[in-house]
Amino acid sequence: MIIKSINPSDTWQIRHEVMWPDQPLEFVQLDEDESGLHFGVFIEEKVVSIVSCFISDDKMQFRKLATLPEYQGQGIASELLKYIFEMARKKDVKRIWCNARSGKKSFYEKLGMKDTFQTFSKAGQEFTIMEICF
Repeated sequence: MIIKSINPSDTWQIRHEVMWPDQPLEFVQLDEDESGLHFGVFIEEKVVSIVSCFISDDKMQFRKLATLPEYQGQGIASELLKYIFEMARKKDVKRIWCNARSGKKSFYEKLGMKDTFQTFSKAGQEFTIMEICF
């Protein structure tokens, strides 16, 4: 397993397949993708998990964390998040946050993130804002 920087367009297929398969591909393309930092986990030269990070001042939001179904449950996304958390610390980020699907809340809690209890819905999905502060 290797984690490295990737281009925004390298995230789109996995975002689409894992998160919003019933939406058009354009639905997972973010206006701010060009200003973000994007990372992929590679296994045997295949991208199997991705995340996009957006830093503003001393805060970082990560978005679109997704792992291909056949690679889920193996700790890959956890390793990817640990990697970006460490990268954020090196950049003096004080708060990392994400819009987590409500059903995935316990995954983020295992990594030390806390529920802010700020919730919302998008395209039929329920989300809660999770954060970790340093």
